[in-house]
Amino acid sequence: MKKGKPVKGNNVRFYKAVLALDSEKACKMFFEDILTEAEMKAITQRLQIASLLDEKATFAEINRITGASSATITKINQTLRNGNKGFRYVLDRIKEEQ
Repeated sequence: MKKGKPVKGNNVRFYKAVLALDSEKACKMFFEDILTEAEMKAITQRLQIASLLDEKATFAEINRITGASSATITKINQTLRNGNKGFRYVLDRIKEEQ
């Protein structure tokens, strides 16, 4: 197989794989297999930043709590405001489950 562009449809295949996960244990097993430790840390940090922004934390507070750079916090803030609403959807679902 040639290196380069991902095979068309891989995003959909990935989304379907995630939707197939039926428990926290299954999610843990899948994501530990598919992501590096650094990737997992980056993803979980972004979700934490989004949650803190949603709770109206300041950038300074978020930096102190997460260690994230102002560039990362700004990116997540912009995505929360102007993105595809994925963070909003997930944050709202998490709140519903608490």
